[in-house]
Amino acid sequence: MNNAWRPLIILSVIASIAAMAGCSGKSHSETNKEEAKLVVPVEIDSVTIGDIAAFFTGTATIEAEQETEVVAKVGGVVEKIMAEEGQFVRAGQVLAKLDDEMISVQLDQAAANLKKLESNYERNKDLHRKQLVSTEVFQQSQYEYEQQKAVFDMAKLNLDYSEIKTPISGVVSERKVKVGNMILPNQTTFRVSGLDPLIAVLFVPERHLDKLRAGQLSRLAVDAINSDEIEGRIKRISPVVDPSTGTVKVTIETMDPLGRLRPGMFARIKIIYDVHANTLKIPKDAIISEDRESAVYIVRDSVAYKHNISIGYINTTHVEVLEGLTLDDVIVTTGKGSLKDSTRVDIVRK
Repeated sequence: MNNAWRPLIILSVIASIAAMAGCSGKSHSETNKEEAKLVVPVEIDSVTIGDIAAFFTGTATIEAEQETEVVAKVGGVVEKIMAEEGQFVRAGQVLAKLDDEMISVQLDQAAANLKKLESNYERNKDLHRKQLVSTEVFQQSQYEYEQQKAVFDMAKLNLDYSEIKTPISGVVSERKVKVGNMILPNQTTFRVSGLDPLIAVLFVPERHLDKLRAGQLSRLAVDAINSDEIEGRIKRISPVVDPSTGTVKVTIETMDPLGRLRPGMFARIKIIYDVHANTLKIPKDAIISEDRESAVYIVRDSVAYKHNISIGYINTTHVEVLEGLTLDDVIVTTGKGSLKDSTRVDIVRK
C-alpha cells in the first residue's frame, strides 16, 4: 500500500514546488515594477565657484589687554568717591580722595623747618666762603638742610597720594571702597580695565604651529552680542610649547569700535590660515561620507546618480571640490538618505 501512494506523494511535492516558483517569480516582477515607479522627493543645489578658507577653531574668554588694580599709596579715610563702575576714565584721573588734613599739617611743618634750615645753610655757606666758619660746621648745616628737604618732599608726595589716580585709561570694572572707609597703604581700591584693544588667548596644538603667524586674520563669534562675527588678528605667538599639554599660547587681538565686547565674554574663534580663491564648492549637506570616501548624488533628467568626488577645505557651510564635479552639475542636498544609484527623483525645491 505504501508503494501505491509513493507516486502520488512525489507528484504532489513537484506541484507544490512549481506553485512556489510561480509565486516567487510574480513577486520579483512586481518588486521591479514598484522600484521602477519609485520617485523620491529631493532638494537640490548647484555647484558654485568662490573662495573657501581653511581655519583652526577654538574657544576662549575675552580679556582686557590692559588691566590694573588701583591701590592707595597712603593710608587714610575715604572722603570722596569720584568715579563709579562702568565709567570711562583716563590715565591720571582722580578716582577717590582721602582725608588730607593731617598730611597737610605735616607738610606745613616740614615747609617751616625747611625754610629755617635753608636760611641757616645759606648763611653758613657764605661764612664758609669767607673762612669764618669751619668746613665741619658748613657740612653739618648742608646735611641738615638736605635731610629736611627730603622730609618736605615726602610730605608733599603724600599729599599728592591722598588723591587716588588710575595709571591707565579704561573703564572702572570694580569699586572696592566706600566713603568713610579707613584704608591702608597698598590696599586695592578700584579695578580699571582697558577695552581697546581686547584680547583672547587660545592654546593651539603644536601640530598647527607651522600654519600660524602674527598678523593672521581671525574671526570671533560671541553669543552674548548675537551679531556678525568680529574681526581680529594674531598679535603674538608664544615661542614655547607647553610640554604638559603640547600646546602653544596664541594671543588674538580684536577691536570693537561699537563697544559691544566686554572682558569675560565667551567667544568661539576661527584663525584663518589659508584661502583658496575661485574654487568649486558645494553645500556641506550634499556630502555622503563612506569608508573615508566622499560622494554626492548628481541629478540628470530627474534621475540621481551617485558620484565619488575629491574634496579639499571644509568650512561651516561649504566644501571645496577638487575633482569629480563641474560648474554645470546639480547635486542633491536633502533627501539623499533615501536614494540609491539611478533613483528617479522629484525636485521639490532648489
